[in-house]
Amino acid sequence: MSNQVLLEDLPLRRFHLRVAFSGTGGQFSDGFVLGIIGIAVSMASGSLHLTPLWMGLLGAASLAGLFLGSMFAGPIADKYGRRTIFAFDMLLFAIISAAQYFVTSPAQLLVLRLLLGLILGADYVVSKSLVTEFSPRRYRGRLLSVLAAAWAAGYVGAYIVGFVIRDIGPDAWRIMLAASGIPALLILPFRLGVPESPMWLMKRGRSDEALSIIRGKFGPDVILSKPSALPLQRRGAWSELFSPRWRKNTLVGCVFYTCQVIPYFALGTFSPKVLQALQVKDNFVGGLVYNALLFAGAIVGLLIVDKLSRRAFLIGTFYLAAVSLAVLAYAGFGPLGTMLAFGIFACILSAAANLEFVYPPELFPTDLRASGVGLAVAASRFGSAISTFLLPVAMHNVGIHSALGVCIGVLVFGGVFCHIFAPETGSKNLADMKPDQRDESDARQDALATSSRNNV
Repeated sequence: MSNQVLLEDLPLRRFHLRVAFSGTGGQFSDGFVLGIIGIAVSMASGSLHLTPLWMGLLGAASLAGLFLGSMFAGPIADKYGRRTIFAFDMLLFAIISAAQYFVTSPAQLLVLRLLLGLILGADYVVSKSLVTEFSPRRYRGRLLSVLAAAWAAGYVGAYIVGFVIRDIGPDAWRIMLAASGIPALLILPFRLGVPESPMWLMKRGRSDEALSIIRGKFGPDVILSKPSALPLQRRGAWSELFSPRWRKNTLVGCVFYTCQVIPYFALGTFSPKVLQALQVKDNFVGGLVYNALLFAGAIVGLLIVDKLSRRAFLIGTFYLAAVSLAVLAYAGFGPLGTMLAFGIFACILSAAANLEFVYPPELFPTDLRASGVGLAVAASRFGSAISTFLLPVAMHNVGIHSALGVCIGVLVFGGVFCHIFAPETGSKNLADMKPDQRDESDARQDALATSSRNNV
């Protein structure tokens, strides 16, 4: 017994890296899908006879699909497991991506973009949950940050691919859209060898299967948790996410995620228009600086995510991003200074985006993790879709400085909200997860107070 070690206390092993790498396919594809659509749709406007309404619908379709997919995949993954969706959703994604090459009407493309978003929404939920539940506590942040780096690589890669192949012919936009299926196919063989989450199996009362996986992948001396800490729990439910026990964590997950992505997507999607409104004439160079620093931020976040407390990283990046955006909006540094300020803002927010992959899974217990992550992702995609739709309208009606001011306000609100409510999660043992210590202490104090009143 003295030689036994908890699964979450293991040193980093090759299998941990394989699981994290397996999760990158969906994230890279999501970044690519969201990054390429603006270029592709603008090129397809003649071939598909797109009106401004159709262009808006096609631009928002994947975000709408992500909202629905993440919302409903969570309870399914908590009830039936993570592995089946994780293993095969990228194959379906690749098939639908290829089908985009053959569309002949905007309605066909709209349906395909919605389906791609549904699949990616489901993959967000299961990838984050599965990587979290296999990761050692000491390396959890960095392994999940690999997913964030993959998303940034896909987003930046779409920008580069779009500009490289835009002049190859009238069907270049078809190639751009279909290309998103390539990384999904490449990652498929790695996913097929990833087993079901032992944490999920144990919580469902399937301890023999869980122990078989643990011993097969890590050895006979590895255990999931102390036996007394693994009671069979009822399946996850939306009502439990908003119960007094988990309501605060649910709200924190939704609010922080949404407040990060509103300026991230709105300003990133329309970066050429933003730069043009700020008197930067060379949109290509400005976009290149923005995307290069965005990817650099993802790498910086990966390197520091386990070196800082989750709370300090979360709150600090909200305030730093707000300050950098205020400098961009009101300092008036000229074209070069504006490009650098915009890039620094992207770098800070991209580093903070690592927490979108690390923090939500740590806020919830195993039997609610996929549902909680799904709800946070859904809230974020709803916010990003609305902000992406409203930013050009706001720029036209109230000007770029007022529009940026709203984004600054969102970041400040997110920072203040998390300052008040966000719990620290970095050191938690997820297999034994309970309400945070402050909640348990409050509950004990309430119980003692009630007992004292009864005695009196």
